[in-house]
Order: sequence, then C-alpha cells, then structure tokens
Amino acid sequence: MQLNNILHKNYTLAQEFYQLKLPLDIDSIIPDNDSVRLLSQFVEEMDLSKLYSTYFRIRKNSATPRQMLKIMLYAYMNRKYSARDIEIACHRDINFMFLLEGLPAPDHATIARFRTLHFAPFAKEMLAEMSDLLYALGEISGKNIFIDGTKIESCANKYTFVWKKAVTKNLAKLLSKLADFVADCEEQYGIKVVYQNQVSLHHLKRLRKKLYRIKKEENITFVHGIGKRKSPLRKSIEQLEAHLEKLKEYTQKLYKCGSRNSYSKTDLDATFMRMKEDAMLNGQLKPTYNLQHGVDAQYITWLTTGPEPTDTTTLIPFLKDMESHLSFKYQNIVADSGYESEENYLFIEENSQIAFIKPANYEISKTRRYKTDISRRENMTYDEKEDIYLCKAGKRLTVTGLKRSKSKTGYVSEKTQYTCEDCSRCEFKKQCIKGNNSKIPLEERTKRLEVSKIFQKKRSEDLERILTEEGCKLRMNRSIQAEGSFANIKGDMSFRRYLCRGKKNVLAESILVAMAHNINKLDHKIQNGSTGTYLFELKKEA
Repeated sequence: MQLNNILHKNYTLAQEFYQLKLPLDIDSIIPDNDSVRLLSQFVEEMDLSKLYSTYFRIRKNSATPRQMLKIMLYAYMNRKYSARDIEIACHRDINFMFLLEGLPAPDHATIARFRTLHFAPFAKEMLAEMSDLLYALGEISGKNIFIDGTKIESCANKYTFVWKKAVTKNLAKLLSKLADFVADCEEQYGIKVVYQNQVSLHHLKRLRKKLYRIKKEENITFVHGIGKRKSPLRKSIEQLEAHLEKLKEYTQKLYKCGSRNSYSKTDLDATFMRMKEDAMLNGQLKPTYNLQHGVDAQYITWLTTGPEPTDTTTLIPFLKDMESHLSFKYQNIVADSGYESEENYLFIEENSQIAFIKPANYEISKTRRYKTDISRRENMTYDEKEDIYLCKAGKRLTVTGLKRSKSKTGYVSEKTQYTCEDCSRCEFKKQCIKGNNSKIPLEERTKRLEVSKIFQKKRSEDLERILTEEGCKLRMNRSIQAEGSFANIKGDMSFRRYLCRGKKNVLAESILVAMAHNINKLDHKIQNGSTGTYLFELKKEA
C-alpha cells in the first residue's frame, strides 16, 4: 500500500487489510427479541393518516413519515434527543438502518423539522392512537388512572426572568410620572389634553401630535452634536417618546404574563418555578413546565403540560382533554393530596367518576398533636340538628353568616361562618384561639370558624373510600406507577431538560418521551411474561 493513499478523500483506497464478509443483510444481525422489532411492528399497526396530512409531498428516496416516527421513538428509547445525535446514529447504528429499510439517513434539519412541523400539530392524536391500541391489546385496564405531576426545566436561559409584580409596580410609577409630565406640558405650551384628570394612552398620543404641530408651526429645527443645546420643546418630545416606549414595553410584558406571575424572555411560555433538584439549596427559581402524567398499568396513557406551579388547577383540564381524545373513559381517578379541592371533587362526581384523592390533612391528622388540638374544628362536637359546634369548654359556636370566595379558575365556594357566643373568662382561650400576629388583644378576641359544608362532605366520603382495601391498593399503585413513570423518564432515560421552546413543541417532546417509555415498558413486560397485569398486589401480613 502506498502511504499517500491515506491523504485522499476516498478512504476506501487504504482498505487493503479488510475482506468483505457475510452476512450483508442487517435483518439477520439484529436479535429476534430486540426492542427495535417490537417498535416497528407497533408503529405499523397505528393509524398515521393525520401525520401524513402535514406533508405536501413525500420525496422519493427519502424516509417516509412512518419511518421518521420510528426513528424518533427509537432514538428517545435509547436516550438520544438531539437531532444531530439521531443523524449520527442513523449513519452508524444498524438498528436505525433497519428502521430506514435501506433508505439514506435523514439529516439533522429534517429530523428537527419532523419534530416541530409535522409531529407537533398532531402529537396528542398520536398518543391517543397508542393508548387506544394498548387498550385493544388488553395491556391497559381503562378503569384506573393514576395522576401525578413534576416540573421539567425549559430550554430557556436561566436569568431571563420577567416578574409580573415588578412590572406592575414600575407601570404604576410610570403612570404617576406621566400625569405630572402631561400637566407640565399643558402649562408650558398652553394646550389642553386631559379633561377628567385621567391620563390614558389616547391622551399621550394627542399630546405628541400637538407638540409636533407646535414644532411645525414655529419652524423649529432639532440640532444634534456636541455643543448644541436642546430646546425645551425637543426635550419634551424626547421625554414623551421615551415614556411611550416604556409604556408599550410594560403593556406587552403584562400581556405576555397573562394569568402567570412570570415568564422567560427566551421562552415566553415557560414560567419560573421552584424545583426539587436545587443544587445550590437556595430555592432558586428556574424556567420550567408542569408536566402531568396519567398512568395505567405502568403505561403513560395521557399527559399535559402547563404553566401552573401547583397541581390543584390542572386536574379538570387534564380529565377533559383526556376524555376528548381517548376512545374509553376511566372510572377511578387516583391522585395525591395536591389535587384535593371542592371544585375537583364536584367535577369528578358530575362526570360519573369516582375520586380516590388523598386528603391534604391525612398524614397530619394521625399525629397526637393534631388529635389533641382543641382549636381545630375536627376536635369539636357538631350538632347537625341545630347546626352548631361545641368547644371543649361546652360553649356554642352558632352560624353568623355566609362567605363566598372565587378561585383562580372562577369557581365560587360557599363557607359558613360560626362564632362563639361568649369567649370571655374561658380557661382554654389561649389554646383555642390561635394567631399571635393579630393586633387585637387576646381578651377582646372571639373564636370563629369558617366551614365549607360541601367540601367537608366530599372529603369525608373520599376518606372512607381510600381507607378500604381497594383504596389502599390504588393508593399504593399510584405511588409506584405514577411516580415510577417520572423516575423512569428522569433517571433511566435521563430526560431532565427540554430541547425545544414553546408550549406546542414542549408538549410534542413530552409525548415522544412518553411513547418511547411505553414501548420500552411493553418490551420489558413481554420479555418478563407479565403482560396483561394492571395492578401490584398488597402484601398480606403473615
């Protein structure tokens, strides 16, 4: 071999040490029980007509939408999320070549476009198609759904936050400054803009028009450069333009925030939240999305993403969205204490479903301190006929009014107010009336309670259900299956940060991860012979 052959672009010129060997067929190299075969067969059974509808035409000698979906899912199954990593794998990995069926490997731009332009518009339909197929195979029960949430960091930069509270505060200062500025301009130039002592954007635009009219009528020319002094009119116009620009900036920021408290400048749909994975241990806020999983038989049958920092307000939209896409309806809704609310209880009941939600006070109610706290309503005697509470001293707390409160979602709850008839000279007053920060002296204060009768009734009914054998079994499975899905995605699949920006692309990426998780779980169950099992059994005491 000549040494100069190494310097040629065609590297096969130096390939004298290797001999072509059989087999040349990739199919014969891949093991029969490899998960890539299961993935290929599963995707072939799916209806991908909506995915194909996103294409104007499919080029010859290029990967079809079905093959692109197989490639994406298999890449996510093997912890490859970057488009460039997937492109490299298509060139080097025989499993990816098997899915391409002899076609050339797509480049990273084609892979990225498929994820955002073709898969994202119908991502929910693809997940629903997979869940319906698993239901038809008998792999999911369609009866019990285990719901839980977690926060996953956005692709946005860390220090690009915009706080709604700060913008509102600065806007109020600007409006106050504008009122003084408009008054000074009216006095200085002898014009009238504001008539009801309320400055609005319309008044500012009218003032700008009048100032420019004065400039034109008096033939004033603005000069620039060192040593040129600005005229008072020019100073007023420049100050007004700066104020208008700031007002426009604050208005746009408030519009982008909407009902949220913050957003990121580099990902407008990301909201800053506290995360459990805090390396600095200082409670640092990061731009994240709240990911909600609905798990059945260890498969993720539905999911949603949103900007809500808490799980309470996510349950109803999750159930509505799931019901509108899946071909079956779940009967039992199993969730942890973060989802408990009066609105959620009533919605589940009106939707002909059964709630197995752990009450927020379930754990603390088992402690001795809780049971001996005489200030709590639960430790007082309630007379249902007279609708009164009796405290430890035997004094009556009677109904004194009704209080209505409106939640962020618009739900109106009604609370009954109870007040003690006479709290003076009570030996238990210090233990019964809490609140050391009150400005009213303890001697002048009276014991009061606010009770939502509907909420307490639904909570007691739910508590009875979760304490049954079925309830204990479902709660145990929720902790194993719902939280286990996040452990698998974050731990085994190492998916802790989104690569795409925007809620539409983030949802598509979450669904790709969930579908990959489902194929891995199906492969694991088939190999272990545990298909068709839905719940883990309770351990019985010997």
